[in-house]
Amino acid sequence: MSDYVIGSWLGFFLLLGLLSFRSDSSGDSKPALWELDNLTQVGGHPVTVLGQPEVISTPGGKAILFDGKDDALIVDSNPLAGLDRFTVEVIFRPDPGGEKEQRFLHMQATETRRALIETRLTGENEWFLDTFLKSDTSERTLQAKQALHRLGAWYHAALVYDGVRMRHYVNRQLETKGPVYFPPLEGGQTSIGCRLNRVFWFKGAIRTVRVTPAILDPTDFLPMP
Repeated sequence: MSDYVIGSWLGFFLLLGLLSFRSDSSGDSKPALWELDNLTQVGGHPVTVLGQPEVISTPGGKAILFDGKDDALIVDSNPLAGLDRFTVEVIFRPDPGGEKEQRFLHMQATETRRALIETRLTGENEWFLDTFLKSDTSERTLQAKQALHRLGAWYHAALVYDGVRMRHYVNRQLETKGPVYFPPLEGGQTSIGCRLNRVFWFKGAIRTVRVTPAILDPTDFLPMP
């Protein structure tokens, strides 16, 4: 067999191996799309309802309203499980009158392995985004203190992890980024409207959560609210 043929076959098998690695490295390739339009299930997963959150109608569809005191949903699923790169998106409306720190989306396998999307209120009817990734050996907090947004309006926020660094966006605009090591989570739960240990309650409405096992460009994010 000629060197050319051998080289061609070697290249073919190397390509197959690379494609297999890429397809396996992010688990299920289908995004998890959670439309928050009821209090019974989220994305087909059972939920535990805390307090008395309400299903409301908005110009973009139904959403769930949280009172900032004791309303939340605990979902018996963690859509980040098995993913080594991902994009988490949320369409939400932070309202005035809530706590200064609000951890409104929390995905966790264990206390030392978790991801959060949060708001920080400034006391002047404005907020900025705070995102957090933590593994057993590494963690990173991103705060866009210079990028202030007014309360009471609808926003799209995104947290993107590419296997080396995390970035976060509001309304498709990159606000901050930084390196972190965040290996795939195993199992776990998700809380919507508070931290999983039932503190830092969110005041406002949340309409959609989507987790994509890929590094999305802002042009591929969910439509703007």
